[in-house]
Amino acid sequence: MADEPLVLGIETSCDETGVGIVRGTTLLADAIASSVDTHARFGGVVPEFASRAHLEAMVPTIERALKTAGVSARDLDGIAVTAGPGLAGALLVGVSAAKAYAYALNKPLYGVNHLASHICVDQLEHGPLPEPTMALLVSGGHSSLLLAPDITADVRPMGATIDDAAGEAFDKIARVLDLGFPGGPVIDRLAKEGDPKAIAFPRGLTGSRDPAYDFSFSGLKTAVARWIEAKRNAGEEVPVRDVAASFQEAVVDVLTRKAVRACKDEGVDHLMIGGGVAANSRLRALAQERCERAGIRLRVPRPGLCTDNGAMVAALGAEMVARNRPASDLELSADSSLPVTEPHVPGEAHAHSHGHDHVHEVSKKNLYS
Repeated sequence: MADEPLVLGIETSCDETGVGIVRGTTLLADAIASSVDTHARFGGVVPEFASRAHLEAMVPTIERALKTAGVSARDLDGIAVTAGPGLAGALLVGVSAAKAYAYALNKPLYGVNHLASHICVDQLEHGPLPEPTMALLVSGGHSSLLLAPDITADVRPMGATIDDAAGEAFDKIARVLDLGFPGGPVIDRLAKEGDPKAIAFPRGLTGSRDPAYDFSFSGLKTAVARWIEAKRNAGEEVPVRDVAASFQEAVVDVLTRKAVRACKDEGVDHLMIGGGVAANSRLRALAQERCERAGIRLRVPRPGLCTDNGAMVAALGAEMVARNRPASDLELSADSSLPVTEPHVPGEAHAHSHGHDHVHEVSKKNLYS
């Protein structure tokens, strides 16, 4: 145990300030401070509020994680941070904090990719990832199918959403139904009491000529909103539970169908599902059913590890350390559109070096660059 890398991870890509500490693939602490209540009254995330909330929560959340893990900051073997993608201002808070801690403690810094972290977090629950791993990532900002032969260096996009992500569609339909924000949990709950076959909502991009692995939820969202509007205009009561169930079924039907198809086409015998929408109970159940039928093993982390958290960043950071991947420079900057093909952002000086000794030979003026 003791020779496995001890890594602290910081996640601030959206509205959760997450700090996780792992030793190898063992989770020691997962501290989260959420600003979701602040955003709820606006019906969505307000970037400026998110950044301020991260700033206020950062140091207390790091201290809480260290205390829970029973380790000192000096014991750490590295500090990992989400460098992108995400909200630029929110990312900057996390990256600046990670730089400051790495500089002060003289520890290597790893700027990692938010999406790759969502895949890697499954190691904390189900052990080392198979290689390659097929991953379906579904959240408020992303709906992607990814093939990862090596989570630290080689992640390949198979398909992605061409408009709204699945999580966005849940939020928008919840808003139309006056169910509040975020929409995912409340729609999931109401759908359990509704009939998923009550209304035949469209399945986007499932025609024979459509891209095999891409997603589109904009048309579905519009169809549901128009259906609700027509009911209201006719003075009829909207069957909220049936709408929730039928809408949810349309989303998870397309997600699971395309994910299983990608596994078969690529000859991969397991599927990992991550991201906030992976906490959805119907998505888990339908994925399990279809994977069993296709002879595919399903890996889904528990709901708390599906939403944004620091543990996932620490998990990927620990994997970087374990595989001797180059650390990032203290010139590391946040990249709101960091491509998933870059699981981490190595420093220029490290491209040809395996040592971390000279990583902090940098002037303080670069600390906040």
